[in-house]
Amino acid sequence: MKVNVEIDCTPEEARAFMGLPDVQPMQGRILADMERRMLAEMDRFSPEALMKSWMSLAPQGAEQFQDAFIRMFQQGFGGGTKPPR
Repeated sequence: MKVNVEIDCTPEEARAFMGLPDVQPMQGRILADMERRMLAEMDRFSPEALMKSWMSLAPQGAEQFQDAFIRMFQQGFGGGTKPPR
């Protein structure tokens, strides 16, 4: 014997019928809090904020910071001040 039962109801109606709690209000508050935190933290990782924090690590100035990067790239590509062999 085979019996098929079809129930046509919304998820809210099924949840209430099964006795499960309605978590939508709590989920909405949690998602809103997560969104608020993410937006606040995004400001810390903006290009301007990153450059300010990096420049604070190099108090001697932006020119010396740029020169250090240039020297690193030159040495990486073999164009540094090493004597030829």
